[in-house]
Amino acid sequence: MNKLITAKKDTVLRKLSTFGEQTKIPSKLRTLLSSLQACAHQKNVLKGKEIHATILLNDFMDYPFSVTALINLYSKCNRPDDAFAIFKNAPERNLFIWNAIIAGSVGNGLSRDGFELYQEMRRHDNVVPDKYTYPCVIKACCDLGKVGEVRGIHGEVLKSGFDNDSFIVSSLINFYLKFSCMVEAQHLFEQLSKGEKDVVLWNSLINGYAQIRQFTEALDVFGKMMEEGVTPTKFTLTGILSVFTMTKDLKNGRIIHGYVKRTGYESDISVSNALIDMYGKCKSVAAADNFFENMSERDLFSWNSIISVHEQSADYNGTLMLFHRMQGAGVQPDIVTITTVLPACSHLSAFMRGREIHGYMIVNGMTKDCYIKDVKCVHVENAVMDMYAKCGSLEDAQLVFDKMRNRDVASWNIMTMGYGMHGYADKALDMFSRMCEKGVRPDEVTFVTILSACSHAGLVESGRNFLAKMELDYGVIPTIEHYACVVDMLGRAGHLNEAYQLALTIPVETNAVLWRAFLAACRLHRNAPLANIAAQKVFELEPDHCGSYVLISNVYGSTGRYEDVSEMRQTMRNTNIHKTPGCSWVELKSGVHRFGMEDRTHPASNHLYSELDALTGNLFAYGYTPDVENICAM
Repeated sequence: MNKLITAKKDTVLRKLSTFGEQTKIPSKLRTLLSSLQACAHQKNVLKGKEIHATILLNDFMDYPFSVTALINLYSKCNRPDDAFAIFKNAPERNLFIWNAIIAGSVGNGLSRDGFELYQEMRRHDNVVPDKYTYPCVIKACCDLGKVGEVRGIHGEVLKSGFDNDSFIVSSLINFYLKFSCMVEAQHLFEQLSKGEKDVVLWNSLINGYAQIRQFTEALDVFGKMMEEGVTPTKFTLTGILSVFTMTKDLKNGRIIHGYVKRTGYESDISVSNALIDMYGKCKSVAAADNFFENMSERDLFSWNSIISVHEQSADYNGTLMLFHRMQGAGVQPDIVTITTVLPACSHLSAFMRGREIHGYMIVNGMTKDCYIKDVKCVHVENAVMDMYAKCGSLEDAQLVFDKMRNRDVASWNIMTMGYGMHGYADKALDMFSRMCEKGVRPDEVTFVTILSACSHAGLVESGRNFLAKMELDYGVIPTIEHYACVVDMLGRAGHLNEAYQLALTIPVETNAVLWRAFLAACRLHRNAPLANIAAQKVFELEPDHCGSYVLISNVYGSTGRYEDVSEMRQTMRNTNIHKTPGCSWVELKSGVHRFGMEDRTHPASNHLYSELDALTGNLFAYGYTPDVENICAM
């Protein structure tokens, strides 16, 4: 809809230029107005101010055209205060001037001011809105959520005879779709003749349905559009690609990609970015990579899209490598980039890289801008804090937490989780107490973190109490994740029978995660009979999960049942189930290095294995004997 406002402003300027030629105004002023229009288009505010000074020196401010042109200049140069000062001091205000200040306010994100100006204009009996006024006011109402006001404006549009104007109708359709007023939107669209349904309206309807996740309707509209011979634009393609992205429909996404190739839209960067996003969300990472590498031009959104693809597919090392390439290409990261890369640092425990990114944010003022621009700064700070907590730097995490101006429940959960996962259960419980004292209501995640902390610290009685009081005292109904934490806690502490009874009697549908936690406890305490029961439950719920086979094999190995271990391995081979090879990441100054089991792809592998063999030899020399009982190399 912002594009509609810009188009309307440009149209007003062209009308003014034509009107000026037909009106007896000084030729010098006509030249100055033309120059102002060029400055507005180029956003050259310095040159515009020079022309403004010339207009003042020549006493041309009494001409309404001067006022309108100056308002447009300052609005397009993102100087709404200067535009309003011109408006306020105007000797008289005609419809052109009102339209310019309303459009300028809305275009600069001051929708409330724009709507209040419209209301003030309506109080002037001699000023009646025209077809250039309504799209801007509808956009303002859209930003402010004024559904009732738009219905009133819609009535005015009908009375004024502007109901056939494609820009106004498109604005109304966009508004109604955003607020799920589907009857009004569809009625507006269908009442237009075929010739009146231009591609802008078709795009509005497709994108509107896509935004409210009514994908079938969006596809129906796209199909009708093609049937009526309307040629899609890049906005059509990005809209329909967003549908296939959200529905993860790779097959139809590829068909649209074929159309993009045939029509030459691959060169349009917005369409290319939409294709990367589509392939990534459809789990076709290789296709997304291939497309990205073949792009002739990349912008910030291109890099953000491909980095996000790798982060969402759990390729955290690839995420950091792409981030490094992005910086090498001279593209400056934004908040979206940072909040995508920081979780990758968290998963890899890449403390040095995470700290570098945090330093980059501080040096470049991104944390300050976060507050100034009213972005959800809590989300960004939570990402930084989560990175420090998962990398084990709890002091840094606490420092970020203490400096936060605002905290949400996720902020408290991150700190509770951080202390709990690193063995500081007392501090985790203290964070929970402080959270409640501050009036922050715990949620489901809060209790997962606190029960997990109790589990790792062996605080069985505290864990029992939290489970018992969750719903009664805090209004949080326990889910399978909470019961799994308690089963794990009881199992670790050796209360296998209690854990088993809880697993059998929980009031929610069970899952393999809970029984795998119990199976791990059986392995820890070498209880083969209960392990057999747990294994059977796991196999029933998740028959193809390799971890279950490994756990039960380790249980058999720990009790000397090596024939059963061999049989389990044979079962895995017969059913084509393979254990995912383990791997580790080591962070050095040169970057993050990945090592897989028996991996020799690293350039320094020969030297590394030589050092490892020497270290193992020294351990044997000091009497160390490896414990191979509990190792099951599948």
